[in-house]
Amino acid sequence: MNRDTRPVGWVKAAPKAFESFPASVRDRVNTAFTIAAEGGKADIAKPLRGFEPGVLEIAVRYRTDAWRVVYVTEMAGRLWVIHAFRKKSKTGIGTPKAEIDPVRGRLARLRKETMR
Repeated sequence: MNRDTRPVGWVKAAPKAFESFPASVRDRVNTAFTIAAEGGKADIAKPLRGFEPGVLEIAVRYRTDAWRVVYVTEMAGRLWVIHAFRKKSKTGIGTPKAEIDPVRGRLARLRKETMR
């Protein structure tokens, strides 16, 4: 069976941050990326609140940490990884503002770049 798979692009510092994740977390996220690149949505991905449809967050718990990757499903024919981080919020399940701000900035730059 031949699947139509979109390529995955990485924005700014996301690849370096992602490489610092534990191997088992990277494996789970990569599986979710494969599902997304093939047009689906993994069960560990959910829409990122406060953003337009198509901006999703993958959430993985590992030991006592929470690992997050934010991606956009479709821009210029690609799936784009915008931000990767270890969640350190002490305010519950919400994504900290310090992690949301880079997402907004990178998403705006990505839109500008892909519109050219």
